[in-house]
Amino acid sequence: MAVTIRLSRGGAKKRPYYRIVVSDVRSPRDGKYLEQVGIYNPLVAKGDENRVKLIEDRVRYWLGVGAQPTDRVARFLDAAGILERAARNNPKKAEPGEKAKERAEEKADKAREAEEAAKAAAEAPAEEPAAEEAPAEEAAAAEAPAEEAAAEEAPAEEAKAED
Repeated sequence: MAVTIRLSRGGAKKRPYYRIVVSDVRSPRDGKYLEQVGIYNPLVAKGDENRVKLIEDRVRYWLGVGAQPTDRVARFLDAAGILERAARNNPKKAEPGEKAKERAEEKADKAREAEEAAKAAAEAPAEEPAAEEAPAEEAAAAEAPAEEAAAEEAPAEEAKAED
């Protein structure tokens, strides 16, 4: 018979309370268990001694006869000094997904293009400063009458709307 040390949930809705139990691996999470060896109350502050309570001698007995703790229970046992848990290393944990990488590449490409355009614009005026200034002034002068005409039309339209 395969035996595990795991959490069995109790408590009300949105108010969890867990028993640390020894049970057959085939039994349901909150179902029949062989023995209760502790409690875990996640609503209590992390530093509080009432957060996790274990019956140490019973836990050591069940580990001695081959019970396998779940990952969460193994963390509790490691914190209590009952069972040494090997540290895990997941180097890909903080790595973004494929779509996020694609978006980052597209953003980098746009930034490079904008940078190249800025460099090209900075180099061109240095070669021909007088030729560049005149068309810019003409363009500004051409835009001003168009803006004035639009401003004149707007009050006429408002007057029509009021009638």
